[in-house]
Amino acid sequence: MKKICVVTGTRAEYHLLFPLLKRLKKDSELELILAVTGSHLNENYGNTYKDIEKDGFIIDVKVDILQREDTIHDINVAMSKAIEGFDSFFSKKKPDLVVLLGDRYELLSVAVVAMNYQIPIAHIHGGETTEGAIDEGIRHSITKMSYLHFASCEEYRNRIIQLGENPNRVFNVGGLGVENIKQEKLMTLSELEESLDFSLKERFAVVTFHPVTLEDNTVGDEFLKVLQALEHIDNLKVIFTKANADTGGMQINSLIDAYVRERSDKCIAVYSLGLIRYLTALKYAAIVIGNSSSGILETPSFAVPTVNIGDRQKGRIQAKNIINCQTETKSIIDAIRKGLDEKFKDYVADTISPYGDGHASEHIVKIIKQTLLVSHINLKKQFYDISIH
Repeated sequence: MKKICVVTGTRAEYHLLFPLLKRLKKDSELELILAVTGSHLNENYGNTYKDIEKDGFIIDVKVDILQREDTIHDINVAMSKAIEGFDSFFSKKKPDLVVLLGDRYELLSVAVVAMNYQIPIAHIHGGETTEGAIDEGIRHSITKMSYLHFASCEEYRNRIIQLGENPNRVFNVGGLGVENIKQEKLMTLSELEESLDFSLKERFAVVTFHPVTLEDNTVGDEFLKVLQALEHIDNLKVIFTKANADTGGMQINSLIDAYVRERSDKCIAVYSLGLIRYLTALKYAAIVIGNSSSGILETPSFAVPTVNIGDRQKGRIQAKNIINCQTETKSIIDAIRKGLDEKFKDYVADTISPYGDGHASEHIVKIIKQTLLVSHINLKKQFYDISIH
C-alpha cells in the first residue's frame, strides 16, 4: 500500500479536505496518514482536532507550532517549528506522497521538508490569486515544489502551467467544497438553532473576516468598519465565525467577543461551526459577509448573496452572487443592503458555481493511484515554457 500523508492546519482547510479524507480512508490500495498542526491544536482557536477525531479519523501525528501571540515573529517561529516537527515525522514515516491544500504558511514549511526528503507533493487549489494576502506568494511557491496539481477550474489550471508546470501533471478536478455541499446531509434550520442555542427565526448573516496580511497595522480599523456597518442594518441577526491564526487574527476575535457581549440577543460568535453546521448556516443565511475564501468558493452553490470586502480575495474567479465592496463603512452598508434586496435575491437565484460538478475527491484519488501505482515519478522537473509549446 502507498502511504498518502494529508496535512491540515485549519478548520476551513479540513472541511475542504473532508471528502478526500473519507475516500482515502476507504481505499484498499492507499494508506491514509493524517498529520494535524496549526490552529487545530490551539485552545484559542477551538481545539478543532477534536472535531477531526469525532469524524472518525485517526490522527497519526500532531505537530504543535503556534505561539502565544500572532505577531510576525510568532508566525516565523511557528514556521520553524513546523519544519522541525515534520522533519522528525517524515524521516520516520516516509510517506509516498504528501497532500497539501491551499496557501497557509505552515503548509509552506511542510512543503520544504517534503521537498528536501524527495517526497512528491500533490497540491490542491493551486493557480489561484489572492492579491491582499501573503498567501499569494506561498501558494505559488508550493506549486513550484509540487509534482501533482489539482486545480479547481480551468483558468487556474492554465495559470499553473504558466508557472512552468507540465500540463500532464496539472488537472482541473473542481472544488472539494462543492462536493461537500452536494454529498453531505445538512441540518434543518430548527436543528441548527438547537445546536447553537440561538434563535434564527429572523433573517441572519454569516460573517467571517480574516486579516489582510499584506496591509500594515490596519486589521482592527478595517474590522471596526464592518461592525459599524452592521449597526446600520435593521432586523439582521449575525453568526460570527472567528478569524484564523494569522497576524492580527487575535485582534479581530477580541473585537468580535466585545461586540457580541453587548448584543447577545442578536449575535453569536463561534470559532468553528464544524462542516455540517457551517454549510447549513450558509444554506439558510439571508446574506454572507466578509473576506473568506469560502465566500467565493462555496456560497455560489447555495445562491446566497455574498458581500466580499476589500482585496483579500481579489483575483479569484467569482460567480454572480458576489458583491464586491471597499473596506469602508458606507461601501459595506451599501453592499449589504443590495444583497438583502429582493431584486438581487431573484437575480442570483439561478447562480451556477464555477468550481466543478462535485466529484473532485474521486478524480484526485484516481490520479494519485495512476501516478503512484502505474507511472514512474521523476522529480527532476523540466520547466514547461508556454512560449515554445
